[in-house]
This record gives sequence, C-alpha cells and structure tokens, in this order.
Amino acid sequence: MDKYIGGIMIAGVCIFVLMIGAFRRKTEWIINFIFRSVIGTVAVFFFNGFLVSQGLSIAIGINLITVLTSGILGFPGLLMLYGINLYKFL
Repeated sequence: MDKYIGGIMIAGVCIFVLMIGAFRRKTEWIINFIFRSVIGTVAVFFFNGFLVSQGLSIAIGINLITVLTSGILGFPGLLMLYGINLYKFL
C-alpha cells in the first residue's frame, strides 16, 4: 500500500511542477495538451480495434490515466502504455 501512495505522490508532484511551468505559456500549453489528449484517445480507440480484429488481447483501456499520459507525453506515451501492457501480457 505504501508503494502505491508513494507513486501517487511522485506523480502528483511531477504534474504540479509541469503545471507551474505551464502557467508561463498557459494558453499555448493548454491547447497543445487538449489536442494531444484528443488525438491520443482517438488513436488508442482505433489501435485497440485493430488489435482486437487481429486476435490480440493487449488493448489498453481508455481512462483518465491514459488520456493524461497521451496528453503530456504524446505519441511516445502511447507507445509506452502499449509496451507496459505487452510486458504485463508476457
């Protein structure tokens, strides 16, 4: 239980530091974040559909964590999510 709380606290601090930096260029960063989140969510949706049609069960769910990951990290974040899910699958 302590590992999860520690991980959540580290993630919260990282997001807080990113938000402080974002307030300097607030509108540009927010628009970019929303755009990447939407495009990432749509990409996850279609890639999950493709994986299911190929008979692979390594699709990731669309939730707050995946949307935030794709919004903050972009395409490399999506690759990271699928990589983690593939590693868990093996």
